[in-house]
Amino acid sequence: MRICMIGTGYVGLVSGACFADFGHDVTCVDKVPEKIEGLLAGRMPIWEPGLEALVKHNAGNGRLKFTTDLAEGIRDADAVFIAVGTPARRGDGHADLSFVYAAAKEIAGALTRKAVIVTKSTVPVGTGDEITRILHENGAPEGTSVASNPEFLREGAAIRDFKIPDRIVVGAEDEFARDVLREVYRPLFLNKAPILFTGRRTAELIKYAANAFLATKISFINEIADLCEAVGADVQEVSRGIGLDNRIGPKFLHAGPGYGGSCFPKDTLALLQTAEKEGVGMRIVGSVVEVNDARKAAMADRVRDVLGGELQGKKVGVLGLTFKPNTDDMRDAPSLALIRRLQEGGAEVVAFDPVGREQAEPMLPGVTFAEDAYTVATGADALVLVTEWDEFRALDLRRIAAVMRGNHLVDLRNVYEPSDVLRAGLTYRGIGRGELQG
Repeated sequence: MRICMIGTGYVGLVSGACFADFGHDVTCVDKVPEKIEGLLAGRMPIWEPGLEALVKHNAGNGRLKFTTDLAEGIRDADAVFIAVGTPARRGDGHADLSFVYAAAKEIAGALTRKAVIVTKSTVPVGTGDEITRILHENGAPEGTSVASNPEFLREGAAIRDFKIPDRIVVGAEDEFARDVLREVYRPLFLNKAPILFTGRRTAELIKYAANAFLATKISFINEIADLCEAVGADVQEVSRGIGLDNRIGPKFLHAGPGYGGSCFPKDTLALLQTAEKEGVGMRIVGSVVEVNDARKAAMADRVRDVLGGELQGKKVGVLGLTFKPNTDDMRDAPSLALIRRLQEGGAEVVAFDPVGREQAEPMLPGVTFAEDAYTVATGADALVLVTEWDEFRALDLRRIAAVMRGNHLVDLRNVYEPSDVLRAGLTYRGIGRGELQG
């Protein structure tokens, strides 16, 4: 199959490279010349494990191409995927669909024969209807169809998620679109990946409903963690106890500083806006958003508490800046709210992240960036573990204690056992694990 992928961001580049690896002929299009120039030179615009090798392999054998010329990209394409950004609009939380609609208009003018136009971007219910209208009004060839094919990729595990998916969702209104997308995903049938065909609006809603439910699990266990601290229980054991129930499951029941990233924050807001527009109350999702926003801001209070209620003149080390491990994505990362609150309180902040520094530096003025965890700890009054990168899981705690000015470890991901931290000569404050240890 001949595929055009519009957008070389996280979703577009991973999807395009994986489609090419299946044997399809893929052309990725982006309006930003620097991104295309970088990709042609083998430089990735994002950090994702395994992506660079996958892109270079398929570009080398001619199955994966890059261009800024949309007309060149969609020439003779069977399927054109729209994978551009849909960020939350400032002020109202609505998904900004301007990039999607601009792409649709350009596609209409460039198509030379009918094709299936597929929204891979996360878009509100009814977006496919508007794309259909735009294509018709701008002269798209007769028979051109519009489908929804939401992505379910986890940053840090995106290639595996694409190639071994839990499910493939296709929202289509005609057999032409279903046939083309069935052929596009045929290589995955060997893995027995379930493919769910629905109406277009249903597919659009599935993506938002899935992310809102996962965000709900996170906010739920974070509130349970607060209760655990109040009553002297251990949220780690509570999570395991309820997660062993196969009706609940263990995933997304890890207490922490709140969710961030490119999906959950904007998708929950967009779902709320859709519900409000339709006059439907969504109090649960609304509460999830409120709980998460408050939680990220409150993490600095935990640091203040271990420092005796005073941040002024204190030095705080921060380990991990990205919203999760194995990505350089800083969008809505909990570290941002934490560090800003620490700085507002008068603290000096030193930070280290294995891959996120380039993205983080412009977002965190006044922060000193170090080269490793031990440099961060040197002279610090408190050390805060924010992102659970593998290299932070087995630190030499005695060495940490020896170089710090203070002796406080605030573990926002519950990576360490309190007893191990105490034996190293540090105090311990985790999430949902009772009172301050040490």
